[in-house]
Amino acid sequence: MDVSGVTRRSALGIAGAVGVAGLLGGTARADEQPSGGGRRAVIGEATGENLHVMSFNIRYDAGAAPGTPDSWTDRRPVLAEFLQLERPTVLGVQEALYHQVKQVAADLPPFYDWIGLGREGGGRGEFMAVYYDTRRVEPVDFDHFWLSETPNVIGSASWGNTVVRMVTWVRLRDRRTGTEFTHVNTHFDHRSENSRQRSAELVRDRIAGFDPHLPVVLTGDFNTPAPGSESYRILVTDGGLTDTWLAGRQLTPAWGTFPNYRDPVLDGTRIDWVLANARVRVLAAAINTFRVDGRYPSDHTPVQALVRLS
Repeated sequence: MDVSGVTRRSALGIAGAVGVAGLLGGTARADEQPSGGGRRAVIGEATGENLHVMSFNIRYDAGAAPGTPDSWTDRRPVLAEFLQLERPTVLGVQEALYHQVKQVAADLPPFYDWIGLGREGGGRGEFMAVYYDTRRVEPVDFDHFWLSETPNVIGSASWGNTVVRMVTWVRLRDRRTGTEFTHVNTHFDHRSENSRQRSAELVRDRIAGFDPHLPVVLTGDFNTPAPGSESYRILVTDGGLTDTWLAGRQLTPAWGTFPNYRDPVLDGTRIDWVLANARVRVLAAAINTFRVDGRYPSDHTPVQALVRLS
């Protein structure tokens, strides 16, 4: 069953920022960022046939007071500067409330668009929105499903999770090469291990049901370690997906992806992943600790991959 989605084109919110292709000719070193708070791109805008894929739990706007680490008022301009520098081809966000989805769209360059739906339906609840560079890719299909026993029922929840969880996927065509691929974006439950495992099984099975000739990238906050968790095993070992962090050139140290506004932890737990199927060649990956004057854009770190479709 098709579920109605939302897509909007928005205006540029911050002018004058220029993306720097760190891997593709720039000089930025991601391992300088935790101490230097650098303002240079780690991967930057993709060139040639490469695509820049990003997963980012941007942390919902909890109404925290300005001046506190969690304040969306203070975090938003840092996130805007980061996205202006990195300019991912496709970006899957988690936890974004509807006003945040629109604000991120406004802060991206005007050639970005997005597709998403609130997890309680319409604009209600958090979005798993997928943003994309319209100069490079165009959507040809999209849909949403819920991580439950009734995945086509909006707002449904099962398996022990009290928070509604969902998936947004978008099938895109690369304007440069004509190749199509599917971007799947999700957020697994933070409390229920049973829910995470059942969610991984559902996502695995849905991906297996896509056109087998299509490349697939899966982005998300999985709330469980990579490697070593059962959800990871279900998706990677059973599902045949590749952990991009382990497959390509690592452009950054192995930071944990949930520093919670504190200094990043080397060899910390990776709960945010970018996975890909065998039709995707992984060139490089990064766990980005970008900040400005000590201010982080989220309690999570964004995870990035530079890939090429086959």
